Amino acid sequence: MRQFPELPPSLPRRGNALSKALARGLLTLLGWRVDGEFPDRPKMIAIVAPHTSNWDFIVGILVVFALGLRVRFLGKHTLFTAPLGWLMRWLGGTPVVRDTPHGAVADAAEMIVSEERVLLGIAPEGTRKRGTPWRSGFYNIALAARVPILPAAFDHGRKSLRLFALFEPSGDYEADLAKLQALYRDVRGRNE
Repeated sequence: MRQFPELPPSLPRRGNALSKALARGLLTLLGWRVDGEFPDRPKMIAIVAPHTSNWDFIVGILVVFALGLRVRFLGKHTLFTAPLGWLMRWLGGTPVVRDTPHGAVADAAEMIVSEERVLLGIAPEGTRKRGTPWRSGFYNIALAARVPILPAAFDHGRKSLRLFALFEPSGDYEADLAKLQALYRDVRGRNE
């Protein structure tokens, strides 16, 4: 089994041979791999759960560079202040004020529609607190932008970023949420 899958041609790219080699070396040193394949779709939303540790972000960024993948992501606005705000934006981040997320869904959907290729990564819990219910923003963005959802998991038990089958939202949030969350039953977060 390959430690890192090849990307299909339609996905957005970033980085070079050096950034790939460095990130792959670090992930290998940490014992992490990527299980599954990316679908050949130019636009989608990746939901990555469970988000239980700051290590999830570090592993996620290493995976992005190891694959040469360009990912956009939404993060809490406090991550985008000095001294690291410029880095978060360079990595593909867009700040969101979680207490007053007015317009965040419409803005994210518009960004997806306006770009030729985009993979938007979102932690559906919106926080690292254990047992937090998933927020509906990722789902509403997918519906508004008419894009599928790629479920992915930070599985610290297996030291694997797991990619599940592409999910097409039906419009029935409660039914779709139950199906999506069922995928994560055997996934172990870092602090669980």
